[in-house]
Amino acid sequence: MAASKVYPDAAAALAGVLRDGMVIMAGGFGLCGIPQVLIEAIRESGVRDLTCISNNAGVDDAGLGLLLQTRQIRKMISSYVGENATFAKQYLAGELEIEFNPQGTLAERIRAGGAGIPAFYTRTGVGTAIAEGKDEREFDGHRYIMERGLVADLAIVHAWRGDTEGNLVYRMTARNFNPIMATAARMVVAQVEELVEPGTLDADHVVTPGIFVKRMIHVGNVAKRIEQRTTRKPAGAAPAAAGAESLPA
Repeated sequence: MAASKVYPDAAAALAGVLRDGMVIMAGGFGLCGIPQVLIEAIRESGVRDLTCISNNAGVDDAGLGLLLQTRQIRKMISSYVGENATFAKQYLAGELEIEFNPQGTLAERIRAGGAGIPAFYTRTGVGTAIAEGKDEREFDGHRYIMERGLVADLAIVHAWRGDTEGNLVYRMTARNFNPIMATAARMVVAQVEELVEPGTLDADHVVTPGIFVKRMIHVGNVAKRIEQRTTRKPAGAAPAAAGAESLPA
């Protein structure tokens, strides 16, 4: 009988997987859909010199920001890191390496890696610093630069529901980088809010088939922080100061 994919906690699910110098993909967009419990377990493990692939670097006290606090990350491959002061401080001090990617390019690099595509050409970034050192070719009268697909040693993802076979369903915005990362790593560990028995999930709703997921944990109702809370101003409130931005709720 095959061994269960379900582990009692994050430390057990990551046991024997983590090592210094490995490449880790971490799902999420801002603080939405991040595998927070698994990130905390990586921090507690003490593994170092990590290369982390993620859309962003979390904030100072949540998400991958926790691993930046403990200086466990050597390099970030990301699209947006503007919410993390710790990141900025380490990068400007020459203590952290960064490989910036346009967001669509980052998503396609991950998808390509999961599809077994080693490289592809894109118009995004042509004529900018992004193109420096990259192969450039012309197709149909337009210039394109070559980007490499990305494959990680480990992907950690967050899902809304999952069955014990590893089939995963994501909810709303949490269906961001998680599904493509689950295809682009040699080992995938998932944290799920609701764990159900096989046959419970509607097959048409499954986004990540269980064949991609090797280990998983049940995290229940995890705290879901809002990165920047924006609310509608009460009726009759004083207008915003000149130059201040006012965003709709």
